[in-house]
Amino acid sequence: MNTQLKLAILADAAKYDASCASSGTERRDSLGGRGLGSTEGMGICHSYAPDGRCISLLKILLTNFCQYDCLYCVNRVTSNVPRARFSVDEVVQLTLDFYRRNCIEGLFLSSGIIQSPDYTMEQVVEVARVLREEHDFRGYIHLKTIPDAAPELLARAGRYADRLSINIELPTEAGLATLAPEKDAPAIKRSMARLRVHIDDAKEAAQASEAVVSMPRTKPKRAKAERFAPAGQSTQMIVGADAADDRAILATSAQLYGSYRLRRVYYSAFSPIPDAASSLPLKAPPLVREHRLYQADWLMRFYGFGHEEIVASGDGLLRLDVDPKLAWALAHRERFPVDLNRAPRELLLRVPGLGAKAVERVLAARRVRRLRSDDLKRLRVPLGKALPFLLLPDHRPRAIDDAQLAAKLQPAPVQGALFA
Repeated sequence: MNTQLKLAILADAAKYDASCASSGTERRDSLGGRGLGSTEGMGICHSYAPDGRCISLLKILLTNFCQYDCLYCVNRVTSNVPRARFSVDEVVQLTLDFYRRNCIEGLFLSSGIIQSPDYTMEQVVEVARVLREEHDFRGYIHLKTIPDAAPELLARAGRYADRLSINIELPTEAGLATLAPEKDAPAIKRSMARLRVHIDDAKEAAQASEAVVSMPRTKPKRAKAERFAPAGQSTQMIVGADAADDRAILATSAQLYGSYRLRRVYYSAFSPIPDAASSLPLKAPPLVREHRLYQADWLMRFYGFGHEEIVASGDGLLRLDVDPKLAWALAHRERFPVDLNRAPRELLLRVPGLGAKAVERVLAARRVRRLRSDDLKRLRVPLGKALPFLLLPDHRPRAIDDAQLAAKLQPAPVQGALFA
């Protein structure tokens, strides 16, 4: 099988991995004629990280052979799909060739399980080692790690990768036992805990390193501590493959953030696969459900919401017609309207239409004078969404029932013109 056909198969097989954002790592470049690659260039990339940087990754599997039979996975051992496998050298050369053509700035590498978890993890780590040590590659590397692999292999992976991720797969252990009985939920969490310890140790070592003077009259410099996955770790869970509701999904995410300090939890809507087992749903969940989970996740991480207060409905599902923040505000009308000039930061963050940056701008501006509705417009706050929940010197919201307010703030979507 030639490399082009392998690439077509293994790049397509990697499309189900969502956790490939590249923000948060240390800055590296090849200025001065040393090394190859950068984590901050622009190139001809088409994917933007949350911090605004544009990073494009070569996203492939080392192989789509797998000895596990996870019912939701298109690459499971009983699946009737074309199989392919890259060698370590082929992945290295593809990465370097694509980089030199200015097509990518990094590598996202995952793999099915072949022979054993340790053997597979050793191959994945070897790709990163060769890129870093033999080619001095300084671009971004994200490795999907295998929970059952030996701890020393996970430790080696962190030396070369910018980010590591271990998939939690499903929101509950019961769902994992039903759909992926060969996966071990406690082993997944043990591996996450080991990575957290290594990441924390590396950060503490970097902070504890003392500044030294190498030559007289030179500026003191800190000794560079050994790096370990500077962009942290992430995970991914499938939404809609089992009976877990949104309340259970967000509870699992909150536990993962709190216990293992994950950078991100990614949500991937279940996609029906050929020859699927009867225990799987016949159709995919609505993609808007995945979107609402990301919005709810944002509320937990940046807006001070607890996971238990985001889902208010009795069925445990997020509303699909309005975003979670607006849904919470409509369910707690007694908390509104909020006095923009007096309310604390924590309450302003719960006002629909006020983002985290907008709240900081409001807090800075109201130290100077009392804010009015015209000031909100200058601060780029969406007035139509925020004013029904705000009290201002020149504005007092009129009473309106929840259904009318929701319809006003969340109009029906309109299909855009293709060439507008």
